[in-house]
Amino acid sequence: MAPTHVAPVVGRYRRPWLFFALATAIPWALWLLAGALSRQGDHPVLVALLALAGLCAPIAVAFAMVWPDAVLRADVWRRLTNVGEVRWWAWAVAVLVLPGALLLGTGISLLFGYSPDQFLFRDGYSFTGGGLVPAWLTLALAPVLEELAWHSYGTDALASRWTVLRSSLVFGVIWFLWHVPLATIEGLYQAEVVETGWLASLNFGLSVFPFVILMNWVYYRSGRNIPLTILFHLVANFGNELWQTHPDTKVIQTAILLVVCVVVVWRDRELFLTRPGRAIG
Repeated sequence: MAPTHVAPVVGRYRRPWLFFALATAIPWALWLLAGALSRQGDHPVLVALLALAGLCAPIAVAFAMVWPDAVLRADVWRRLTNVGEVRWWAWAVAVLVLPGALLLGTGISLLFGYSPDQFLFRDGYSFTGGGLVPAWLTLALAPVLEELAWHSYGTDALASRWTVLRSSLVFGVIWFLWHVPLATIEGLYQAEVVETGWLASLNFGLSVFPFVILMNWVYYRSGRNIPLTILFHLVANFGNELWQTHPDTKVIQTAILLVVCVVVVWRDRELFLTRPGRAIG
């Protein structure tokens, strides 16, 4: 791996706790209200608007914290447009690693007696999207809106203080907690996961960590390119809905990704154990 170059601008993202406090508290308030209304079944439009507002809230927080600083504005714009800095292998990781782990996990699941029908394409989606909003739109919107917030301000704000590895683990905890109130909104993916059972719920929480570690790996090794993280998230969302995967198979997928993460972190210790604000472009 080529040596990284100094990127002191990362050190200007100085307020991680304010960012994450607002980016979590506002969606929580909106989504808990949406969840309560969704159980009544009489306010589908309001539920959809509250759910969307909660999804957009972190972007609003990031915008408010970036806009007053001309250096940060220029940095975010550069990272939205520096697609040419992304190497081919990073695009390959974004497109192939998570679906590949799922297919490998499906193959392994056959050894435990699970059905080969898991390799068949799914007819529709595993969740409804809350009724008013179609599932495909939820799957598409979430990665775009989330990564425009997490990787415009949040990720670098953590990494301005800590190593990439520690920042990824801390963000994994925050991101899991950020998703929790979505489980109260009927029809959303998180609500379906909870209804599936404790194992699926536990796996959702654990799966966040390899997802974040691998996404931040390609992010920092690709000039901190934001569209790459959006693609990574999009592929993860649609890839998990493409086949008739049994929920238990996703546990195997998580185990595979954790092994991949151990290898990646060990082989790229320069990245994961160095603060981006001091040594990473």
